[in-house]
Order: sequence, then C-alpha cells, then structure tokens
Amino acid sequence: MRVGVLTGGGDCPGLNAVIRGVVRKGVQEYGYDFVGFRDGWRGPLEGDTVPLDIPAVRGILPRGGTILGSSRTNPLKAENGVRRIKENLTKYEVDSLIAIGGEDTLGVAARLTDEYGINVVGVPKTIDNDLSATDYTFGFDTAVGIATEAIDRLHTTAESHMRVLVVEVMGRHAGWIALHSGLAGGANVILIPEQRFDVDQVCSWVTSRFKASYAPIVVVAEGAMPKDGEMVLKDGTQDSFGHVRLSGVGEWLAKEIEGRTGKEARTTVLGHVQRGGTPSAFDRWLATRFGLHAIDAVHDGDFGKMVALQGTDIVRVPIADATAKLKTVDPKLYSEVGVFFG
Repeated sequence: MRVGVLTGGGDCPGLNAVIRGVVRKGVQEYGYDFVGFRDGWRGPLEGDTVPLDIPAVRGILPRGGTILGSSRTNPLKAENGVRRIKENLTKYEVDSLIAIGGEDTLGVAARLTDEYGINVVGVPKTIDNDLSATDYTFGFDTAVGIATEAIDRLHTTAESHMRVLVVEVMGRHAGWIALHSGLAGGANVILIPEQRFDVDQVCSWVTSRFKASYAPIVVVAEGAMPKDGEMVLKDGTQDSFGHVRLSGVGEWLAKEIEGRTGKEARTTVLGHVQRGGTPSAFDRWLATRFGLHAIDAVHDGDFGKMVALQGTDIVRVPIADATAKLKTVDPKLYSEVGVFFG
C-alpha cells in the first residue's frame, strides 16, 4: 500500500512529530510506501509531491512547522477539484490519505470520504484546541506556554511603568489559549470570544488593580467582541474557506481603556509567535501517538475517522462528528477564573 500524507491550514508545533510517527510505524511494521503532498490540499490537487521515507523523517521530532509545507487551499472550490485529486492519487498510486489539520482541512477530508469515496484518515491539529471529540489537539500546549511566558515578561515592564498592558492572543471563535495562558500568567482580565465583554467593566477592573498599586495585564483573544460592537477585523479579505483576517481588538481595547481611565495602555500582539518554534514535550508526545494510531486506522481500513485523545486513550471518531461544531469554552469554566479579575 502507498499512503499519502498532507498537512493543511495554519502551521503548528508537532506536525513533524505526526509525520515521523506515521512513517516510522508504517514502514517498519506494515511495509507501506509513503508520499508527501506539499502545501495541504494543494498537493493532491496539483500533483505536487515530495519523497517521504524513514531518512526523510530523521531529526524532525523537535522541529516546528512542517516539512511538507501547508496552505489554506480548499479543493472543493477549485475547478474540477475532486476529479483532479482522484486523478493524481491514481497517477501516484496512492491508496489512502492521512490529512493532518484543523476544522477546514478535516472538513474537506470528511466530504471527500463520505461523498466521493476517497480513503482518508484525519489527525486533529490546531493551536486553538477547538475541535470536538478530542480533549486536546497538539500545538495547543506549546501556544499556551509561549503566551504564558510572554505574559510573565510583560508583568515586569507593566509594573516598572505602571501602565496597562493588553496582550492579544489567537482564538477566532474559541478562547482556550486566552483562558489557559491568562490564568497561568496571572492576568487581571481575560476576554474570550464566547462571552461578549463590557468595556466599562473592563475599565473598572483596571482601575481596581491600580488602586491596589499594581499594573494590570489584560489578555484578549483576537475574536473577542464588546457587547455594543462587532468583531475587529484586520481587513475584509477572506481565504478560500471564507475566514476573514482577525487582529486589532487588542489595539482597539487599549485605546478605549486609556481614553476612559486616563491610564497609559499599550498592546502586544503575539500573533504567529504562538505557532512557531519547538513543540513542547506534551505536544511531541501527543502528536507522535496520533501518528502511530493514524497509520493503524489506515491498516485497518477504518477510513472517514479521526484519531482523538479522550482521557489518556487514543480513539477513533467520525471526522464528520469532530468537525460538525467547534469546541468552545464552557461559561461555567470561564466563570471560575472571574475571582482573579480586577
């Protein structure tokens, strides 16, 4: 059997660990051949491949990014996209695909399997940790660690100048990074997409912090929205999955805080820093296990499934179920951290 592997969507620490796990076990235990498709779904769409064997995956475990490249290509919107993918899979004698990605990449995988009969196994990847049916996605732990370290560093400069520091982290529809890093970093306000925020309440918490002779740190997810406003967009352009570019809520909020409280406020946007660099030990562990179990699913012919972490076990769930709705922060969980606001 020849197996194709692709990585789609935003890059993420741990992608290479998955590729390594898939190839090592697939070659050593099952005797499979592998081919890598470059830049997500663009690879099988255009027939862009790279050799993928054991020598190709040596030394990649601690590397961030992906040796296969990635993109946000949506083949279902390309002219004759499904037909071209099928033709290229036949051309390269690929019997099945392992698609590593988030909601968009795996959403395509589900449709290709369910509607067009292409053999695909999914692996969940997103720093946002917002895929249903899995307790954690790899990349999330690394992103939280990076954001927490940034918040730790910003505390000292905030105290030195007694100014408000607003930290904008990633999180389009789910506030997991903001919640985890904000709590771990001792933030005084955490704002997430799931709960619209009251700017006056935020300013009240900020003022309360200054009264206690401390400088406040406000952590805000890029998709967070005020009660009386809309999502702040970088511009109006959309990718092939219909997503607009976010970023800007941190800068907007800092101006509002400064104007209403009279306290100097600055913004730090972590952006793609959260995606890059060496994956954490947990993400290497989880990504490797996902890779090992993904190739087992291929061997079993269990297509249309995604490997997932439930408790400490790796299980298989229908890709369609995992992408049907996003996993967002429960209001009860968010309310737990409210005691630290202000």
